[in-house]
Parts: sequence; C-alpha cells; structure tokens
Amino acid sequence: MQAAVVGHVEWIEFARVQRVPVAGEIVHAREAWEEPGGGGAVAAVQLAKLADEATLYTALGDDELGHRAKDELGRLGVRVEASFRPEPQRRAFVYVDAAGERTITVIGSRLGPRADEPLALDGLEGADCAYVTAGDPGAIRAARAAGALVGTARDLPALREAAVRLDALVSSSRDAGERYAPGQLEPPPHVVVRTAGGTGGSFETTGGRSGRWEPARPPGPVRDAYGCGDSFAAGLTYGLGTGAAIEAALALGARCGAACLTGHGPYSGQLTRDDLPG
Repeated sequence: MQAAVVGHVEWIEFARVQRVPVAGEIVHAREAWEEPGGGGAVAAVQLAKLADEATLYTALGDDELGHRAKDELGRLGVRVEASFRPEPQRRAFVYVDAAGERTITVIGSRLGPRADEPLALDGLEGADCAYVTAGDPGAIRAARAAGALVGTARDLPALREAAVRLDALVSSSRDAGERYAPGQLEPPPHVVVRTAGGTGGSFETTGGRSGRWEPARPPGPVRDAYGCGDSFAAGLTYGLGTGAAIEAALALGARCGAACLTGHGPYSGQLTRDDLPG
C-alpha cells in the first residue's frame, strides 16, 4: 500500500518539565531533545509504519535545520519530496509536563508545498491514500488523485480554494482553531470527523449518518501527548485507504493516537504494521 502526506514540518525542541512555568518563573527541564515534528511529519512517519511506503510532499527552509529535518525523516522511514526555500525552517518549542500534556510555542511561518515547485506531485496518482495538513490549492488538487483523501480543518482556507471533495475532514469539537461548520467547504466532505480528546469523538456523513467512537486504551503508561492528533489522522487515512468503513477507520485512528501517548516524543510509541490484526 502506498500512502502520502501533503503537509508541513517543524523542527521541535522538547523539554520535559514537572509543570509548565507561570509568568516570571524559572523551571528546570528533566530532559531535553530535538527532532522533526509538525502535523505533516508526524502523520508521514505513522503512515510509513503502517503502509508499504509513505511519501511526504513538503517545503523546508534552506538552512541547517531544514536539511537536517529531511535527513531525520528519511531515517524514520519516510520518502521526502521537498523544495527548499530561502527562509528559516519553521521551529517550535514544546513543554511536556509530568502528566504528559504538551504546550507548544511555534516560531516562523508554516511552509506547505506548492504545485509550481519541482516536487513530482504526479506521484500522488499512485497513492492509495493521502493526508493534507498544508499546501497551496494546486498541491491539494494533486492530492485528490489519491484513492482516499483526508484533510484537517487547520487548513480550511486552502481546502476551500482547492474545491475538491474530501473523503474525510478531521476537525475538533473543542479547539476553536480546528472547528468546521457546514457550508465552509464546497463540495462538502463525505465525512466530517470531530475529535474530543480523551473522550473519543463523533462523525457525520453527507448521507445523514452519524455516530461516535470511543477512545482506545493506551498500551502503556502515558508519557507524551505530542503528535497524538496527527497519528490519529494518519490511522484514519490508512484505514480509509484500505477500503475500511468509517467506523473501522476511526477505531484504527484511535489506536494510533493512544499508542503515540506512550512514546518518548511523537514516534517511538506509534503503532506499526505488526500491531495490526493479521
């Protein structure tokens, strides 16, 4: 199975702390590390662990961190199709507290791929599924060539301009920046998914069918919430790419999100193909 992500990458500095500091306070990190992250990167690595191959179509800063991000994602099993732009790589600083909750500060503009860049977007025609977190309308239209296309409400303006029908849109019932209201996209997505964190979420189809899914139990102690949402979206994308019904695809997404909770950073706990039923 061939999977793809059209999206963005951030270079992340993580600091594990007892709690996030209040204004004026100094806290000491128990642990610190760096690695590539962002919605596109996290989803691409999760898809690479589930599918035969996963390709990330993205744009990176033409600096040391941008090139390092591409190299690191390659080592994590992702085939990276990237254009390098003459600007700094987007970065983020992430606190992870004792309960595993993450608090994020983003630095720089989000870089998504453009259709006029030399990115071999025609490779999307062979993909069984694709997930979009960032990109210009032309790149999103190219992604529609994949068998199943999932988008995120974080990128509504570009999705609206692209005017393609999504098989599923992942939105939030809690986060104001990731909400979706009927009529915001034309044509409307086949399925609108509304996540609700640790309580699962709900879905509704254009045919009027609706339902809920329950959260999956983490397969170990909760360590780090960073990347859980995009791991969930990747699992949903993979499930739809296999032809699974929406209920089964959401159940797989929930397992991916729960597994990510148990890792050190976004990748070490992610579900793999060996974890799937035979």
